[in-house]
Amino acid sequence: MLKLSSILILLSLLYFHHTLSTATKPSSNSSHPNTANDDVTNFIKAECRAATLYPSLCIQCLSTYNSTTTPLSSHKQLAQAALSVSLSRARSAATFISKAARIRGLKPIEYRAVKDCVENMASTVDQLSRVVKELGGWSGTHNQVDFNWHESNVESWVGAALTFQNTCLDGFSSTVIGGSVEVAVRVRVIDCAQVTGNALALVHLYAAKHKLVSTTSSESTVNSP
Repeated sequence: MLKLSSILILLSLLYFHHTLSTATKPSSNSSHPNTANDDVTNFIKAECRAATLYPSLCIQCLSTYNSTTTPLSSHKQLAQAALSVSLSRARSAATFISKAARIRGLKPIEYRAVKDCVENMASTVDQLSRVVKELGGWSGTHNQVDFNWHESNVESWVGAALTFQNTCLDGFSSTVIGGSVEVAVRVRVIDCAQVTGNALALVHLYAAKHKLVSTTSSESTVNSP
């Protein structure tokens, strides 16, 4: 019979393979001129560094997501891509933790913590799925009242996803647990929380840019002869 640590290592390898293959879209920008590639890359780097708590992770995720068909050249596209990556990471983490809950040999306290985390990550996936759908219909052509309503929905649901992720981690706060199970789960949930936090920051940035443009446009209309 495989030892618990061996099983966790196997699950970890499967998890990271799945994350690398599905969490982001493969980048293939060879058909774009280098200057266009550089412009997009510089845009991603500048906005990640200006807005997020984990800029290196943000740059890595979005640079990989960027593709020839949908270059990330606007703040809305950055927010959409970041949320899509966050949802994908959450799904991968939820799958991993669900498998970890079925490992034999878990202590009762470990099993309860992992089982609760499974439920919290399922709720995370649900919230982020709603966010991705909402942002897809969140058009800059809406009036400011409609825009604010969509913004409130998105920010509330992303905030709820972060709360579920933190609740999962709280379940492993007992010093009695420890060991490889806690480490394996924490790595995945913390990664997911960092990606989700970055996504929320880029949503805030998109909303702020939209409001600035709307305000400037309104002032120009009022002041025009």
